[in-house]
Amino acid sequence: MQQEIQITCRNIWKVFGPNPEEFMERHKGNPSPEAFKAEGYIGAVQDVSFDVYAGEILIIMGLSGSGKSTIIRCITRLNDPTRGQMEYEGKDLLRATAQELIELRRHKMGMVFQNFGLLPHRDVLSNVAFPLEVQGIDLATRNARAKEMVDLVGLGGRENYFPRELSGGQQQRVGIARSLAVEPDVWFLDEPFSALDPLIRAEMQDEFIRLQRMLKKTIVFITHDFEEATKLADRIGIMKDGRMVQLDTAEELVLNPADDYVAEFARNAPRDRIVSVGAIMEKLQDETGSTENGISAKAKIGEVAEQVLNSPAPVPVIGEEGNILGMLSRERITKALFGKEDR
Repeated sequence: MQQEIQITCRNIWKVFGPNPEEFMERHKGNPSPEAFKAEGYIGAVQDVSFDVYAGEILIIMGLSGSGKSTIIRCITRLNDPTRGQMEYEGKDLLRATAQELIELRRHKMGMVFQNFGLLPHRDVLSNVAFPLEVQGIDLATRNARAKEMVDLVGLGGRENYFPRELSGGQQQRVGIARSLAVEPDVWFLDEPFSALDPLIRAEMQDEFIRLQRMLKKTIVFITHDFEEATKLADRIGIMKDGRMVQLDTAEELVLNPADDYVAEFARNAPRDRIVSVGAIMEKLQDETGSTENGISAKAKIGEVAEQVLNSPAPVPVIGEEGNILGMLSRERITKALFGKEDR
């Protein structure tokens, strides 16, 4: 079944400097790294194209300065791209008027950033209700909606607390609740958990997964943490020097990295939780045979490692229809887990 595309980005450039449009024109829309350096321009985003599917979590990651945050600011038009095309639900985002952009951000887009941006003089309920207040919604309606969101993120009973009375993780939950109060179609999160302690960060990641299972939002999420990306994402785009190096599932990034840069990101990835049995099994030409003690092709290798490693013979791999698709040997699972053959 074909997935619905919610956001389209084609050949996006964001160039910083004295006259980016003239610079791009002079270099026929494709300046070289040498041209950027020689003329003192910065190619924060360079010729980036991708789609965001409805209901997916697309994570864009890279090192500091890779362009990952700039691309999200281009999509939301907090920074206008220098060149390229962007569409939201088939409509040209770059032709949207200032008023249309305001309406999009108020009603269609939710945003959460690394700094929580809470209003210190307002309590939790008032902070969460604030975007609804901006929309002109009456007090009773916005407070009722805000209360629902506060409960949703697990802060029920703290409606009257002020930000200074909350932990970092609780403040981030308020930020998430506030962004959800407008019931956005698309949710943009720019390193929302990076300022949190590791234990609180893991807790917030679990909370995020719980919320997404309930709400099924379209999400564009920025991070520099590959393990966080593999835990949360449907697909991951890796950026380097303003360019999208590879956009794929975590499994493909781990098993088939586009280059050494991607391979280095994926080197310490939790393969046991990422790689599926079907991706590493030896496929069979004839889909007949015994399925006794078989394992699901969709299972992650960490779930079946003990069974396969303790089996004297390869274990049959079973498809959704109950048919045998292939075999998984100790050698194959050892190589997938550790990058080397079993001895």
